[in-house]
Amino acid sequence: MDPINCYEYLALARQQVFDWVRPLSPDQYLRVFPIGLGTLGRTLTHIYVCEFAYVERIRGHSLPPYREWPIQDEQPPPFATLEAAWQKQAETTRQVLAAVTDWNQQLEYRVTPDLSNVARPVIVTTTPGGIATQMLTHEVHHRAQAMAMLRQLGVAAQDLDYNSFMFQRREE
Repeated sequence: MDPINCYEYLALARQQVFDWVRPLSPDQYLRVFPIGLGTLGRTLTHIYVCEFAYVERIRGHSLPPYREWPIQDEQPPPFATLEAAWQKQAETTRQVLAAVTDWNQQLEYRVTPDLSNVARPVIVTTTPGGIATQMLTHEVHHRAQAMAMLRQLGVAAQDLDYNSFMFQRREE
């Protein structure tokens, strides 16, 4: 698996989700559903903040306390603000992934109760490849929830398969 190629797929599929979300009203963006993080706004914001955190961990950076993060999923920003921030984050993510020279290098990071469902701080041992895999699959997991919300709003959200975006096709 090529993490850089997989991230490009995520970015393309994400743009399609953005195209479906952009015309929604603020009320639709924040409508409560019994899935995901409850709203499109919170679910998409959660994916964004997690990408930020995973990329910082690949970089070997410590994360500031969650309460200091400028964007938090409990208070999702308006969609236009989230989309603009995510476009910048995507460029950082691409740069960080492109700079990885050893996907299997062991690394450790600290997880605190304010960042996760842990009672006390823990040290996590993994690799850049492990973090990239989590980031990629985490987005797909929550994107499926967002797509279910979009469908309940009447949006024909479908067909975001990898092959639809990444396989070359030609007429026979």
